Amino acid sequence: MRFVGLAPFTLLLVSPHDLPHSAPASYDCLLRSYYGTYGSRRAFVVDRACLESSFSLLGLGTAVRLPEETTANLVWVEQLPVAPSLARLTTPFRPELDRLLEDLRGYDPRGTVPQSPLGATLFAAGPQLEVLHHAQQSALLAVNDVVLHSLDSRLPAHWRSSVFPAIPRSIIPVPPEAKLRLREALTTIRFDPAVASVVNGISAGRLVEDVRHLTGEDPASDLATRHSFSEDAHRAAAWLKTQLEQTGASCALRHFEQGYSPNVICTLAASTDTTETVVLGAHYDSRSSFGEVRAPGANDDGSGTGALLGIARAIARRGVTFRANVQLCAFAGEEQGGLGSQVYARELREQGANVTAMIQADMLAYHVPGEPLELGLSDPALVGTAELTQILANVSAIYSPELTRISYTPYSGGSDHLSFHEEGFPAAQVNERGDYVRDPMYHSSGDVSGREDYDFDQIKSIAKVELAAVLHIAGFDIREGDGMAED
Repeated sequence: MRFVGLAPFTLLLVSPHDLPHSAPASYDCLLRSYYGTYGSRRAFVVDRACLESSFSLLGLGTAVRLPEETTANLVWVEQLPVAPSLARLTTPFRPELDRLLEDLRGYDPRGTVPQSPLGATLFAAGPQLEVLHHAQQSALLAVNDVVLHSLDSRLPAHWRSSVFPAIPRSIIPVPPEAKLRLREALTTIRFDPAVASVVNGISAGRLVEDVRHLTGEDPASDLATRHSFSEDAHRAAAWLKTQLEQTGASCALRHFEQGYSPNVICTLAASTDTTETVVLGAHYDSRSSFGEVRAPGANDDGSGTGALLGIARAIARRGVTFRANVQLCAFAGEEQGGLGSQVYARELREQGANVTAMIQADMLAYHVPGEPLELGLSDPALVGTAELTQILANVSAIYSPELTRISYTPYSGGSDHLSFHEEGFPAAQVNERGDYVRDPMYHSSGDVSGREDYDFDQIKSIAKVELAAVLHIAGFDIREGDGMAED
């Protein structure tokens, strides 16, 4: 990637708590050079002129000098925190990093390239990578496309890779009027039998069929992986588009970067003259680990994507029309750091879109038999909008009381809601529990739905929360007798 400005360039890794709330004018160049949040720190790539304008910038955090001339991709890799039950499956970071580097440098993709639709010609130069910085549980790599297209599938299961975007990102606070709109919606939320009838129409049986198609567990499915660079992911995107269009949505495949499978963006147009838009999201891409080719991704995030399909079918079945625009979005590139949603959220911001709320569903299915069903929510103290999180908690108590425990995720980021949050849109995430990763099949070929701790009833219960929130926020009418046939 190429940066704009005067070389040399410096990467600054800054804790959000160390950024002054009222930044001096000399920090303007810093705020224009934001490239995302990695781990718990924000990354800024500043040029020489910016540093010379205020040398106090160097005191904000860790500084890493970047190569003056490089066309490589910058990729952040980190070891994720896990629940205590999975601690035995993790190993110290540095030995694993050394193993990974040795593996990647010896990797020859020209024989078999099972996950790339671009063909072996892409890899004629062979793998090239350099470690630019490493800390206790993370590292910054400069890699060519050979390494990029195989990196995340060769990581340990509890590691994450995030590709730096090609251009700087925004840090835009959610405006007060957007929060006020949600506070007003909060005051009106109470049990509505019409809402209950719609959300209870989500079909658990159809959830099973959809997830099993996405994972390849259905013998009729032609999918073995949904890795963002795979041919199978393109087939999955086309299948999702067809399924969502059959519910009456207007859909498009939105390509965002060469080599990646596209975002699937579907719209249910408002019945009124309004620009208000509510976004429901999930990511359909998946990944494996340690070079495994198969990446079924039943929980991560076939569960959220299945919920999206179930919600669309329930809307169509009852003939629901919304008074605000509703978008159903299946994102790609989430496993590479949320690239697909970053591009789409930025496009919406540039278009001046009026996004009232964005709700992301990621990993809904893991449930230990005998434990109570649970709803995990993103912690608005770390990322997201408190008013939207409260709406989700309230409608859960009303329409999904079987989710007897609500908890909050103890880390920032984690999925595509972060992309919308940083563009100034109200956002929140729903998941299976407010904890670090607990699913022992996370990022592995064992992430299938046919296992004891995969719970379709929990998916349905959380999907009911999503749909109830949309119905209350957007407003709706029901065209009786105009829905699709029962499935």
